[in-house]
Amino acid sequence: MDRKHERIAGERGAIGPQASARRADGDATRDSGASRRRGPKLEDAILDAAWEVLIEHGYHGFTYEAIAARAGTSRPVLYRRWPQRDDLLLATLTKFWQPIAVPDTGSLRDDAIGFLRNANADRAPTITLMSVQLADYFRDAGTSFSELRDTLLPPGQATAFDMIVARAVERGELPDVSRSSRVVNLPFDLLRHDLLTTMRAVPDESIVEIVDEVWLPLLGVSGAPSPPRAPA
Repeated sequence: MDRKHERIAGERGAIGPQASARRADGDATRDSGASRRRGPKLEDAILDAAWEVLIEHGYHGFTYEAIAARAGTSRPVLYRRWPQRDDLLLATLTKFWQPIAVPDTGSLRDDAIGFLRNANADRAPTITLMSVQLADYFRDAGTSFSELRDTLLPPGQATAFDMIVARAVERGELPDVSRSSRVVNLPFDLLRHDLLTTMRAVPDESIVEIVDEVWLPLLGVSGAPSPPRAPA
C-alpha cells in the first residue's frame, strides 16, 4: 500500500471509532448543546419539553422522538432515564401535578368548601385538558383519572379529605368511627365529575351544594349554619 493509501486508511480508521462513540453517547453531534446539561438540569429540561408535547399533541403524540426534539437532546438520553413511555409520562405529570392547598380553618365545613374552591381554581384547566389529552392513555392502560390521581400521590400520603376528616375528629366535630374512602373523598370526586362533564370551572354555588346538601348529611352533621334569628 502506498503512502497516500496508508494516510487515507489511517484517517478512516480514526474517524470510525469517533463516530461510533458519538452514536453510543446519544448522537452527540446533534446533541452537543444538551450534552452540557447534566443531572437535574437536563432532567428538568426534558420534563418541561414532555409537558409541552403532551399539552399540544396529547398522549398519541407523546413520543420519544417529539420530546427529544423539543428538549434538544436525543432518544437514548430519554431511554436511559425512562425505559418505558409511561414511565416518562408519570414523571412528567408528577412534576406538574402540584399539591392543592388544604385549609385549616378549625371548621369541617369551611375546610371542605375551601379545599374544593382551591381545587376548582388550580385543577379546572388541568383536569379538563388532561381528560382530553390522556383519553388514549386511559383506554390503552385500562385505567381511570382517579387511579392516575392515586398513582401521583406520594406513597402513604393521605388525601386532602382524609386530612380534613381527621382534623374534624380531633376537634370533636365528628365521631371517631370507620368511614369508607368513597364517603370521605366524595366531595372531590363530585367536583371532578362536574369538571369533566362540563369542561369548565364549577360554579361556587355547586361547591357549597356538594358540601352542605350531599357530604355533610352523609357524615351525619348539619350543613350550612342557620341564619341569625331576627330580634323580637
